[in-house]
Amino acid sequence: MKAIMVVGTTSHAGKSLLTTALCRILWRQGWRVAPFKGQNMALNAYVTATGGEIGYAQAVQAWAAGVSPWVEMNPILLKPQGDMTSQVIIKGQVVGKTRASQYYKEYFARGWEAIVESLQKLAGEFDLVICEGAGSPAEINLKHRDLTNMRVALHLNAPTLLVVDIDRGGAFAHVVGTLELLEPEERSLIKGVVINKFRGQRSLLEPGIKWLEERTKIPVVGVLPWINQIFPAEDSLDLLERRSHKTEGEVNIAIIRLPRISNFTDFDPLEAEPTVVVKYISLGQSLGHPDAVIIPGSKTTVSDAIALHESGMATQLQQYAAAGGTIMGICGGFQILGQTISDPHGIEGEPNRYPGLGLLKLKTTIAPQKIARQRSAISNYPQAGLPVTGYEIHNGRTLPLSSKYRTEIPDFDYLFDDRGLGVVNHARSVWGCYLHGIFDNGPWRRAWLNVLRHQRGLTALPTGVANYREQREATIDALADFVAANLDLTSVLSTG
Repeated sequence: MKAIMVVGTTSHAGKSLLTTALCRILWRQGWRVAPFKGQNMALNAYVTATGGEIGYAQAVQAWAAGVSPWVEMNPILLKPQGDMTSQVIIKGQVVGKTRASQYYKEYFARGWEAIVESLQKLAGEFDLVICEGAGSPAEINLKHRDLTNMRVALHLNAPTLLVVDIDRGGAFAHVVGTLELLEPEERSLIKGVVINKFRGQRSLLEPGIKWLEERTKIPVVGVLPWINQIFPAEDSLDLLERRSHKTEGEVNIAIIRLPRISNFTDFDPLEAEPTVVVKYISLGQSLGHPDAVIIPGSKTTVSDAIALHESGMATQLQQYAAAGGTIMGICGGFQILGQTISDPHGIEGEPNRYPGLGLLKLKTTIAPQKIARQRSAISNYPQAGLPVTGYEIHNGRTLPLSSKYRTEIPDFDYLFDDRGLGVVNHARSVWGCYLHGIFDNGPWRRAWLNVLRHQRGLTALPTGVANYREQREATIDALADFVAANLDLTSVLSTG
């Protein structure tokens, strides 16, 4: 099978970005390309057409390659739960949960089998697979159980690119040290070094490049300047480095940075809106006076609901809502908006019933069977008749409180023709939705933003806009153009 491997000297070196760019560059050249990441640890997930979960970054890479996402593109997905355990997803389906100390014993052999089977299936459908590693391939204490890096490269005999983040400092030491810690057969596969996130004049870097090439006998095949734009991220650690280039706008939206935040890629379309400023708020911060607050998805809703109450953020949100502020909850955030969250089976911790924010007369019960599926619906609010698409990933089942706890008339309306997907209160100030990707729907996003703009006395934005996927395509094209102009693939394509 023809393949190219991308590994990094550290986490966040730029492996996902480079893999995405390579998928688009090579697809443009006529290759039938597929991305691949054997094992991914991330809380940003996507649901394929077959109802399987994969890392969202691999979905973006599939779109860059001009194909639909498959579960085989990310056969192992680990979703940290915050209690030293991770949910284990193999070929799109939940198979259990494990501690890091037990993972090797319980899942290594099964995981490698899934990786090999997935690669075989991709080999039968595609000309070229672009494989992405994870973290560093030179973690000597972890190499025996590393399913993602050079084990895959050796299995495929894949020419490999080593990416280093020069903005962190110590880039030359990172490259030399990584190469020194690889086995000879692994090192022989490294066909090029890519220096990423370079700021400054290229001429000032040339002496270092010359030294590195003479020392390692491996060419530096690319120097990628710093890209000052937001690109879909893999996990919540990226939020620490993620800064919007906008500091002022007509509408300000605060997103609560839950301890176990998931699927914050839902908000990329809002960050791409020219008139919107998005700010992530930690639980210990003051909420302030934004035009809207969003409570995002959570891997463990119960734990994050408890954290909101213990930090005092729950009180801030309740006071904000009482003053007429607009709050939206998505998935786990939707569940938190209700009166109670019950976990009778102990799926997320101790079996018990926990308080929500009490902003909607709803109750959620955590069920053993996860719902993971793509969905299509027609909106009732904020504008009737708009088609929307998205995907669900949740264990909770959310229903109205029983009649003895509520009046004859519900205090909310249903957002979509499918009543299970979301509600909004009569004041149109508290919104709850199970659809990840809801803001990808351009007309719906603009209609919702116009509710906020009306409150500010601003003119309405046109709603006849394209969905976010067209903006994402333009971003991927621009990324591919940028990388192609700064990268020489001769050394990897000639040996692949």
